[in-house]
Amino acid sequence: MNKQIIVNLPVRDLEKSRAFFAALGFSFDPRFSSDSAAFMVIVEGGIHAMLMTEAFFQSLIDKPLVRAKEANEVIICLSCESREEVDSLIARAVAAGGRTPHPPEDHGFMYDQGFEDLDGHLWNLVWSAPQP
Repeated sequence: MNKQIIVNLPVRDLEKSRAFFAALGFSFDPRFSSDSAAFMVIVEGGIHAMLMTEAFFQSLIDKPLVRAKEANEVIICLSCESREEVDSLIARAVAAGGRTPHPPEDHGFMYDQGFEDLDGHLWNLVWSAPQP
């Protein structure tokens, strides 16, 4: 079995979050989804997120739940294949109800911009020029 990354994220409204990420082009695997969680496929065979209702997420931890709209613990960073992919995903995130906390940054060899999802989780999208 190859290694995978599965990021677990608490969400207030599971169906709204599913719709938001579906608008970005991500899919969901019903085999690992339920009324309290949705298994989101970001990159087939490797990168996933488990969107969990806050109640279900809270049942798995013994500390207070961080409200991402109030404080952040992580920024999820995804590499993109092109600057256009970064811009396209940002545009879809904003159209689906997300927001951009800062303008794009163009460093010539690297281009990035982030978005905040419906629950305040920060996602950064980055493209880097191929190395010679």
